[in-house]
Amino acid sequence: MGRVIGIDLGTTYSAAAVLGDDGLPEIIQNADGETTTPSVVLFQSFDGVDEPLVGTMAKHSAASDPDNIVQFVKRNMGDPHWRFDSSAGVSYTAEEVSALILKKLKQDAELALGEKIDGAVITVPAYFDDARRTATKHAGVIAGLNVLRVLNEPTAAALSFGLDAGQDGVALVYDLGGGTFDVTLLRIEGARFEVIGTDGDRNLGGFDFDNELMRLVSDDLAKQGAGDVLSDFLLSSELREKCETAKRALSNVEKTSVHMSVGGKPYRATVTRAAFEEATSSLLRRTRELVEDLLDETGYSWDRIDQVVLVGGSTRMPMVRELVTMMSGKTPARGVNPDEAVALGAAVQAAMEVESHPELVGSESAAYELPAAVSGIEVSDVTSQALGVVMLDDDGKDYNRVVIPRNAPVPSEYSQEGGTVIDNQRTINVQVTQGDDPDLDFVVIIGSREIPLPEGLPKGSLLRITYRYDFEQTVHVEVHDMTNRRSLGEFALERVANMSQEDLDAAITKIRGIDIE
Repeated sequence: MGRVIGIDLGTTYSAAAVLGDDGLPEIIQNADGETTTPSVVLFQSFDGVDEPLVGTMAKHSAASDPDNIVQFVKRNMGDPHWRFDSSAGVSYTAEEVSALILKKLKQDAELALGEKIDGAVITVPAYFDDARRTATKHAGVIAGLNVLRVLNEPTAAALSFGLDAGQDGVALVYDLGGGTFDVTLLRIEGARFEVIGTDGDRNLGGFDFDNELMRLVSDDLAKQGAGDVLSDFLLSSELREKCETAKRALSNVEKTSVHMSVGGKPYRATVTRAAFEEATSSLLRRTRELVEDLLDETGYSWDRIDQVVLVGGSTRMPMVRELVTMMSGKTPARGVNPDEAVALGAAVQAAMEVESHPELVGSESAAYELPAAVSGIEVSDVTSQALGVVMLDDDGKDYNRVVIPRNAPVPSEYSQEGGTVIDNQRTINVQVTQGDDPDLDFVVIIGSREIPLPEGLPKGSLLRITYRYDFEQTVHVEVHDMTNRRSLGEFALERVANMSQEDLDAAITKIRGIDIE
C-alpha cells in the first residue's frame, strides 16, 4: 500500500512529513535535500508550453525574472478574480498555482519514500474562512492528492508539540508565519487535544515585516541618490530578496547591510535591529492585541496557561520571543522547530484519518495500523468564523443572524424552522454568511442555494433547515419537510468565491498534463 503524509502549505515555505515506523512524525526532505520548499513558482515557457519550476531554484530567479514568478499565492486563495498569466498565454488561478506547489511536494515525497502517496492532510491558518479552506482543498485535488482533511495549523503544531513534550496542561500557540498570524488556546490531557479558542489575521505575517524593511532600506537608498527603488519592478524584486536575507541576519546580529546596484552605481544601506523593530512595532502590536482578545473572549488569564509555543518562521525574530515572554511571564517552549512543527502534526493527523477511515485511501490501506505512540489521540477543534444566515428584520430589511458563534466546537449544527408562504411553493432561497456583524456590509456571503421543494405543499408547511460546520469548518445545508417527515436532502452551497465542479475538472486535466521541475 502507499503512504499518507502531512503537508504544511505555507505562504513562503512549504513542508511535508510522514509518520515513521516508531510512531513519530519526521520531515520528508525534498529532491534538493532540504526540509522546506519555497512556495515559489517560476513559469518557464519553451515553444509556447509552460514548464513550471517550483522551489529553491525558482526563488533564486525571483529577482532576475520577476515577471514570470509567483510568490505568496496563499494570500490569494479564495479570491475568484486573481489570475496569473504566463508568457505562454496561459492563465492560472490561485488554486492551480498552489496545486503546482503541492504536486512538487507529492512528487518529492514519493521519490524520498519510494512509495506512492495515497493521501494527505493539508494545513490552513486557523482564521481561514470557508472560501479559503475550500480553495485549499481544491488545490490538493487538482494536484492529484486525496485530501483526507484540512487541518488548522496551530492544532497541527500542538499535536507535534504535545507528542514531543508529553505534558498535560493548557497551551497557547502563537503562530506567525510568512503571510498569516493565528493564536490558539488549547488543553492537552493525555491523548486528548481540545482547542478552546482561536483568533488571528490572515493578512499579517513575515511578508508584512519584509515590506516595512524594504521601505526602510528604500528610504535610505533614496537619501543617497538612488531614487525610488520600490517604483521599479525589477529593483523592487531584488530588494525584497535582499531584505528577506537581512531580516534573517538581524535575528542574530544587531546590524547588517543591504547592497544594491542602481543605474550602474553601487549603494549600501545599513539597517539596525533597533530601527527594524521600531518600523514594525505596529505589526507586532497587532499580534499582541489578537492574543489579548482571545484571552478576554475565552476568559483565560496567563496564570492559567502552562505552556507557550512559538510556531512559524517569523517567530525567530528576537522581538517576538521578547514580546511573548513579556506578555505571558513565561519562557516559550524550546525544542519546537517553528518551520517543521505544522507539517509534523499534519502527518500525525493523516495517519489518524486512515486508521479511523481506511476507505479514504482505498481498500489496500484497510489493514493500516496506527503505531502505539499515537494510537488513541483525540483532537477537537473550534470554529474560527461565526456562521450566519441572511434573514429579514421586522422592517423587511436583510440582516445577518449568527446561528453558530465563533469558537464553537466543531462539528456544530443549528436548525431553524419556518413555513412556506404560499400554496405549492416550489423553492426556498438560503444565503449563508461568515462573520459576527449583523450588518451584511461587514460579513461575507459565502454561498447561496435555491432549494427545490416537492409539489403540493400547502401554505404554512413546516420546513426545518439545518446548517452544519464539519471538522474541516466546511459548511453544509440540509432541509427536512416536517409535514411529511422526510429529508429533502443535503444541498451543496453555490460558493461564489470557489470553483464550480466544471472548473475543477478542467483544472485537474490542465495541471495533470504539466511536468514539474
